[in-house]
Amino acid sequence: MSDPSPGSDPRHATTAATQDAPDPAIRSTLARRSRARHPSPQEYVRIAIILGTITAGEIAVYYLDSVKALLIPLLFTFAAIKFSLVVLWFMHLKFDNRLYARFFLGGLLFALTVYGIVLLTFRVFAH
Repeated sequence: MSDPSPGSDPRHATTAATQDAPDPAIRSTLARRSRARHPSPQEYVRIAIILGTITAGEIAVYYLDSVKALLIPLLFTFAAIKFSLVVLWFMHLKFDNRLYARFFLGGLLFALTVYGIVLLTFRVFAH
């Protein structure tokens, strides 16, 4: 009697969160947990509406003369929020293994640090 291959048995579905687990039983358990936490279509629509609202806020901020001094920090804040939502929901980092999120955030923080150093080097913020 041969065991079914992991790809042919839906109980042993491999996802990004489970592919590193060495034991098929552990992979199966993690896959079930991952599927249980997967967002519904309504959640995707809700996130899309939130992203659209933030985009509208970005456009409104650009045309408001009262916040011109805060324009760049506000736009960076809006961009960071939108980026986080896209990464967490549409790239499924919110539902995958935490190690993937740590690697992603580590790379992002490194890139932002280098970007900030370059901006400071070229005295972008000097008046």
